[in-house]
Amino acid sequence: GINAEYGGGSSAGFDRSITIFSPEGRLYQVEYAFKAINQSGLTSIGVRGKDSACVITQRKIPDKLVDEETVTHLYRVTKNTGCVMTGMVADSDMQVQRARYEAAEFKYQFGYDMPPDMISKRLADIGQSYTQIAHMRPLGCCMILIGWDQEKGAQLYRVDPAGFFCGFRACSAGSKQTESNNYLEKKIKKNSMMSETEVIQTAIAALSHVLATDFKPSEIEIGVVTEKQPTFRKLTEAEIDEHLNALAERD
Repeated sequence: GINAEYGGGSSAGFDRSITIFSPEGRLYQVEYAFKAINQSGLTSIGVRGKDSACVITQRKIPDKLVDEETVTHLYRVTKNTGCVMTGMVADSDMQVQRARYEAAEFKYQFGYDMPPDMISKRLADIGQSYTQIAHMRPLGCCMILIGWDQEKGAQLYRVDPAGFFCGFRACSAGSKQTESNNYLEKKIKKNSMMSETEVIQTAIAALSHVLATDFKPSEIEIGVVTEKQPTFRKLTEAEIDEHLNALAERD
């Protein structure tokens, strides 16, 4: 019968191929989208402090012939907001493009930059529609967004394929997400007032810990916003090297 054909059980058939509820009330396509994020094998982490926030991710060059200048997972969305994308690269590009479009539209309508929480909410709403409209599929990527908000200061948000978004003190995405979150929960206290340096080094330490490797500066990418420099920027290899050395001496 049909159950045997589709791997048995009451989760058989149609609910696997299109976003509708299974008899247990699950949306398989959305769950598979979360699995797709881990396919890349990369892990990203975001950490927020008193007056700064940073995102960090691994930088793997897939092929000897690739020009490594062109490989990045960090994107600027508005002047003071940027993100790290984890998961399927083409889907990530699509989501960033949409974020930039929405931010530009917002600025045109209201005359000021779209705040990080509004960007996250808008992208999450769009993500939700992909879980309900039949001819759409959810995006196989996760966005961790940091920004400097004129009213609220440093912000860190995470948007997932289900259309859920939330603000965080620290968060992660990718294949070692659970391990990263466990590490960050231990390290980051409730009312943590970390400086920019501590924020960056906590993020590096967390990624280094869960992957059990020591990095070369070229193997990671770090994006930062601070009160002094609210513009989203990438750290240079020299700056990353300084932080790595400081961490090594600390240990």
